[in-house]
Amino acid sequence: MRDDLPDAALVQVTTTVASREAAGALARLALERRLAACVQVQPITSYYRWQGVVHEEAEWRLVCKTTPQASAALCELLRAHHGYELPQLVAQPLRASADYARWVHEEVAPPGSAGR
Repeated sequence: MRDDLPDAALVQVTTTVASREAAGALARLALERRLAACVQVQPITSYYRWQGVVHEEAEWRLVCKTTPQASAALCELLRAHHGYELPQLVAQPLRASADYARWVHEEVAPPGSAGR
């Protein structure tokens, strides 16, 4: 990767849900609204403290690749359609190869564009 490629900046947004079906529904919605170019779904086991109790739960993690311009709208979409009272929404900046970043930018609609 070269540092002089301005289009190589991306954002990865992650969240977790309770079922494969919920993960698939959120993934398809993010793609249909053109807020993500790619969503990977992974089965995981989460350990966490919630309301004073330690839990161990099977969950599904969504890893969404998007643009910096669309990341806030993607987080809002995930929050609005999420089944959890307090969903995990984590956005991390990424550096990608120029070709991959270009593809993500082509697949994600600019904020305020038609198709949303």
